[in-house]
Amino acid sequence: MSGMVRSVMAIGLAFALFAGAKPALAASAVALAATPIEQAATALSPNQFVWKDNGSSEPVSIVISLLEQRAFVYRGSTMIAATTISSGKDGKDTPLGTYPILQKNAVHKSNLYNDASMPFMQRLTWDGIAIHAGRNPGFPDSHGCIRVPLGFAKQLFGVTTLGTAVTVMDDFEGGVMPEPPVPDQETAIANLRQSVSLSQ
Repeated sequence: MSGMVRSVMAIGLAFALFAGAKPALAASAVALAATPIEQAATALSPNQFVWKDNGSSEPVSIVISLLEQRAFVYRGSTMIAATTISSGKDGKDTPLGTYPILQKNAVHKSNLYNDASMPFMQRLTWDGIAIHAGRNPGFPDSHGCIRVPLGFAKQLFGVTTLGTAVTVMDDFEGGVMPEPPVPDQETAIANLRQSVSLSQ
């Protein structure tokens, strides 16, 4: 798919996200779609995202910034998307580290929280941490998962594979793709076990 088509899709998504919303919000979404992605990523309001995929074959990776309440998607070293998130609230914190996507399920129900809907779920840990569509108030509000807007969750689901790397950091403001942090021994062992489980 050409870059032009993908940019048009991003603008279409912006309209879809704000269908029925106040005209000022719809205009804001269109303006974001026309702004360079690194700049647009800093101006997002809750439930907004930008998506400008160049469609290259470079591998996708994801960086989550807990302080900024943002997710950034890269192809190689190029940012192609950004969104607001809602991570784990106090006492249910989203764990830091680098995780492979272990499982993908477009129609998923929570095993832990009363069959709660988790559309476009992408599992990061076997004990319940995942990226999925859900309530996105712009501040930490989940039980540890990373909630993203529905339109973004669907787009992300389409470009990732099992094993895609997701790095959860305290603070990252976008821009140049960061070097993955060196995991501590406990995280390294957990990541190894998760990677082995992908090949079974």
